[in-house]
Amino acid sequence: MSRRGILFALIALAHPVSAGTIVGTVRAQGAKAPGGGGDDAYASRKYKFVERVDYDRLQDFVISIDQAVASAAPVATSVNPAVVQRDANFEPHVLPVAVGTGVKWPNADDIYHNVFSMSDTKDFNLGLYGKEKVPVIVFDKVGRVDVFCGIHTKMHCIILVLPSPYFAMADARGHYVIKGVPAGSYRVKAWQERMPSQVKEVVVPPDGEVRMDFVLGLADLPKS
Repeated sequence: MSRRGILFALIALAHPVSAGTIVGTVRAQGAKAPGGGGDDAYASRKYKFVERVDYDRLQDFVISIDQAVASAAPVATSVNPAVVQRDANFEPHVLPVAVGTGVKWPNADDIYHNVFSMSDTKDFNLGLYGKEKVPVIVFDKVGRVDVFCGIHTKMHCIILVLPSPYFAMADARGHYVIKGVPAGSYRVKAWQERMPSQVKEVVVPPDGEVRMDFVLGLADLPKS
């Protein structure tokens, strides 16, 4: 470690940052159709195979501090998360990252893919490639980036670029934990690609936990 690095480490030990943990749950709630939603009609041949959203089984919820945090550590550049192209799919489907993060795009298939995005947050085109290289794209602007393959119609993923490194993805039961958040007042945002986002104010204690639960629903959208 350099002398400068040792100095910063000693300062950090002498003046530790007070930090707490945000915990909670998040779930989605669908709109209820008048008169029971016409379930009888779905038994007919016409609508039998129409897929309906199961709000209780939605996944890929992201909970994050919805603002820059001055005391946050710089984004690590030595380790990059990856979105793997496998079996003509992107894995994972949703990847949250802090702004400034580089993401790797390896192709694990024996066929070519053409990864690209037209998003205002980050537009790029990696061109056709197989296993011979692993491109890296740095996401330097906060926002949502929808990524597709120029060859395969069902290949789609989302890079959610966030203003700070304090975020978490909820587990299969909807529970989340964001650790090491510096004490203070923040906006906390819950996001899911099919639902309106929700933002709440929270005060994080110098130590211990604070709880924040979310229910995302279409009822929050303006009616016309």
